[in-house]
Amino acid sequence: MARIKDVAAHAGVSVATVSRVLNDHPSVTDDTRRRVHDAMAALNYVPNAVARSLRTTATRTLGLIIGDILNPFFTELARSVEDEARREGFTVVMGNADERADEQDHYVRTLLEQRVDGLLICPTAELTPLVQQLAEAGAPLVFLDRTIDGLDVPCVRSDGSAAITELVKHLHEQGHRHIALASGPSTLSTGRERTRAFTDALSAAGLTAPPEYVRYGDFREGSGRSITAELLDLPTPPDAIFFGDNLMTLGGLEEIRARKLRIPRDVAVASFDDVTWFRHIEPPITAIAQPTAEMGRRAVQLLLRRVRHQPAPSAVLPARLVIRQSCQRKGIMR
Repeated sequence: MARIKDVAAHAGVSVATVSRVLNDHPSVTDDTRRRVHDAMAALNYVPNAVARSLRTTATRTLGLIIGDILNPFFTELARSVEDEARREGFTVVMGNADERADEQDHYVRTLLEQRVDGLLICPTAELTPLVQQLAEAGAPLVFLDRTIDGLDVPCVRSDGSAAITELVKHLHEQGHRHIALASGPSTLSTGRERTRAFTDALSAAGLTAPPEYVRYGDFREGSGRSITAELLDLPTPPDAIFFGDNLMTLGGLEEIRARKLRIPRDVAVASFDDVTWFRHIEPPITAIAQPTAEMGRRAVQLLLRRVRHQPAPSAVLPARLVIRQSCQRKGIMR
């Protein structure tokens, strides 16, 4: 683990200068401050006093680091975290990792320096040494929405397996036989879980998807559109596409409409993650809704238990299928 003298050597300054930077002393120039922070980032340095402050100094603040602030799911999740924290008398300080490990670590350091009482993190795909150090040190830390294999950190997440099974059954009942998946990255636990649940659900319905029907994106709009284009250009295009999140669904809808295809007659559409605007477009979009408000509430309660040195078991909450008209070829919406 890096020490303060290692940071000083890397930045080309004295140990005393590093200490002044850590204490936000006004005599330090902006250039020196930047060099010291760059050295801390390069060495994954966690100041001892800062790390201890998570356990010893109560500030009534919690840190929250989300994956992508442009994603409505994370925006709703942040709101629910803030609401529950306020009810408990805490303030939330938030950072947007933008799905980048370096940005995540930047906010971890910043929040530690601000002496937050605990951290809620929606972790990026990459396990960084900094997050690993905090987990192994037993710092008050809770993961939200995503897990990291091999790391013993309590997590609050949803389980969409049953809802995905129900969705595939619904698609099958509506006459769809060529069903494709535009999934999230396999490096994220959520991407892997949704892909596995989808392929298992197809098997349960007596269906299989050829390899070209299962494609991986990045949970963002652009990849949703590009994957949709690839799927629709196949010699046998799918008659239904299940998107791994709401932003990828948006990209898929843009491509479908650009081709002047009709939903669901030409291609059915369903999404993991339900958002308000899904109800208001034509046709309304079938989606799997995560219990976002309950996830945020549980995450705050779990983190406060860790802050108070109480047992804090992980929580897995079921998602649910919301059937609308975007997959229906026959029958009446239930």
